[in-house]
Amino acid sequence: MRPLQIGPDGWVDGVRRVRSPNCDARPAGTAVDLLVLHNISLPPGRFGNGRVERLFCNETQPAQHPFLALLAGLQVSAHFLVERDGRLTQFVSVDQRAWHAGASCFEGRSGCNDFSVGVELEGTDFAEFEPAQYATLARLTKALRAVLSLRAVRGHSHVAAGRKTDPGPLFDWRRFARQADLPAHWLP
Repeated sequence: MRPLQIGPDGWVDGVRRVRSPNCDARPAGTAVDLLVLHNISLPPGRFGNGRVERLFCNETQPAQHPFLALLAGLQVSAHFLVERDGRLTQFVSVDQRAWHAGASCFEGRSGCNDFSVGVELEGTDFAEFEPAQYATLARLTKALRAVLSLRAVRGHSHVAAGRKTDPGPLFDWRRFARQADLPAHWLP
């Protein structure tokens, strides 16, 4: 599999793009040095139905499921989504701020959206992630490292402790680090 490359516009070359309106400019002079991993499925535990994409594009259809009604009016996004089969979709340029971490803090700095890239893995806290997802995440992480000042990877649960639990207890941090060639001190 060929390596992924990020172009000068902050978009990964050759990857499916669906532009989310839920983004804005990063604060001037901010170095992007954190990768935040999440999990998502809508409704929880249901995969491959396009609802995450619709959420990130403000096109949620609340009448389709009671859980979706809870998300009506929510404006969120992530830079990337890695589906169960490893398919990668980009929603926001890495040069922009995606709205993925919410109230968050890393090493005393609040507002992690300002200085992070958010990757959603299609999944839940209660299901193992697929080998294809780890492979895609590793390829993406290598591409991000080539163009950004990344120095750490954390789960949403680490930057929003007590409020979030993702990517969940079944995410295999060691497997990810091995596949992405990450130094141990980058991980939680």
